[in-house]
Amino acid sequence: MPIKLLDPQVVARIAAGEVIERPASVVKELVENALDAGASQISVEVRGGGVSLLRVTDDGAGIPAAEVELAFQRHATSKIVNFDDLESITTLGFRGEALPSIAAVARVEVLTCARGESVGSYLSMTDGISPKRGKQGRSTGTTITVHNLFQSLPARLKFLKSAATENSHLASVVSQYALAFPEVRFSLSVEGRPVLNTPGNGQLSDAVTEVYGLDIARNLLTVDSRQGGWEGGTASLLITGMVGSPAVSRASRDYLSFFVNRRWINSRLLAWAVEEAYHGMLMTGKHPVAIINISAPVGELDVNVHPAKTEVKFVNEHSVFSSVQKAVRRALIETAPVAKIEEVATTYRESARSSPTLWPSVSTNDHSSLMAPPGHTPVFSLPALRLLGQLAASYIVAEGPDGLYLIDQHAAHERILFEKFQHQLSRQEVEVQGLLEPVTLQVNPAEDEVLQTYYPRLAKFGFYLEPFGERTYLVRTVPLGLHDKDWGAVLKELWDAAPGGSKADWTEKLAISIACHSAVRAGQVLTDDEMRELLRQLEQAAVPNTCPHGRPTMTHLSAGQLEREFGRRG
Repeated sequence: MPIKLLDPQVVARIAAGEVIERPASVVKELVENALDAGASQISVEVRGGGVSLLRVTDDGAGIPAAEVELAFQRHATSKIVNFDDLESITTLGFRGEALPSIAAVARVEVLTCARGESVGSYLSMTDGISPKRGKQGRSTGTTITVHNLFQSLPARLKFLKSAATENSHLASVVSQYALAFPEVRFSLSVEGRPVLNTPGNGQLSDAVTEVYGLDIARNLLTVDSRQGGWEGGTASLLITGMVGSPAVSRASRDYLSFFVNRRWINSRLLAWAVEEAYHGMLMTGKHPVAIINISAPVGELDVNVHPAKTEVKFVNEHSVFSSVQKAVRRALIETAPVAKIEEVATTYRESARSSPTLWPSVSTNDHSSLMAPPGHTPVFSLPALRLLGQLAASYIVAEGPDGLYLIDQHAAHERILFEKFQHQLSRQEVEVQGLLEPVTLQVNPAEDEVLQTYYPRLAKFGFYLEPFGERTYLVRTVPLGLHDKDWGAVLKELWDAAPGGSKADWTEKLAISIACHSAVRAGQVLTDDEMRELLRQLEQAAVPNTCPHGRPTMTHLSAGQLEREFGRRG
């Protein structure tokens, strides 16, 4: 076939395909334009999954009458003038592609009135052509109505999901920008039914209450990199927002929201940073709730890397990762509360493997350098607890200043020993116990491959091994806490921890395994003195709320809850 120029309509529809993927893409572009126009109120109306009708109304600056038609020309924009402006973009939109892309694949009506104009301007376009113009009355602002999206593109229509699914994507877009701009009042109606209505009072917590509900909102912790007494990340970056306590973890990452200069983006880097901040606080398979905004100088990022503007590129990704991870971790360490009994969704129980032996003495001055920033003392700590007794030979019952505490003895002791062991590792002072006679350890070929690589490194953990023939090793010392426990189980867990993981991952997994197997078990009867000592040590832990696996160490029944349960107050 000969080379020729494409028809302008074909070009427009191809370009629209890069920007308009589904109805939610239309809402995103229109909401961003409304925010750029300085709107304080934005309402979104949706019918037929956004295919039949989408309407976005704002009270922003409006479009001057002389510029309404021009706004539907490709690359027509008021937000940049020359190439250098691409290096200093401060608006959400800038390419001039939103309106022409939408008009190329739908029938669009615009009613707008700019500040200072006495009457509004009306414009109607179908598939980017045949404009109808007129004048109509309206207050300052803009209303854009999109009818019959993708009707001229049946191939695109067939790839859309059900109306319910598309409505979910639409609601997500409005919700995200409601979180990014809590000072703007957002409303959303779907099929004539009110779905969202934020107060627009500037309080992020109130916006979260509308978007996620009160249960999540009341368990959020404030993140602000300007607070605290330790340095972290880059001074030019400001990290603000809110994160959920471990009590409101979720089974998916759908509750992670990231904004860069309040632009909603998708970022695996930021998701990883937040999840790393929760390391050791959430169970495997659980994910946090987070609303994070990064304020950064425009020269340190590139927002022009994705047609739909859903990604940004940072000049220094390592610095951004570190700043976010440390800001979130600090919020969790300093302010995370003990989970209330009614907030714990699952009862965690260890299988009863009784052992009459006591645990090794733990120094209460040992804190892990990985759990809190160097030189930093967490503001949050457990209150002094008074021992009441033991329940089911697994839980310690204690009284605090505000009610009753139930402590999982295994999880709590595991946290204490893990922090102690991390501290010893950092100082290369791991306590070891020599065996009276070397013990022979035989392994299979696959295990031998792993052990040949790792056995010299095990010495710093307290395991001194020597090769002793084919697939056989002599074990001469073990970590002190394991001398009368099943230390062989720890070595066997090495096979799973070693392959494919980084050195840091392997080190931490092995430290967790040693702490787990050294700790007292569920089902083990403890004396009052042993329980008091465990409570005293837990009170001084850097992260007392969870064990290294992320399980909660305790639950709390407040005095107020007790009064309500016994009818002392309503």
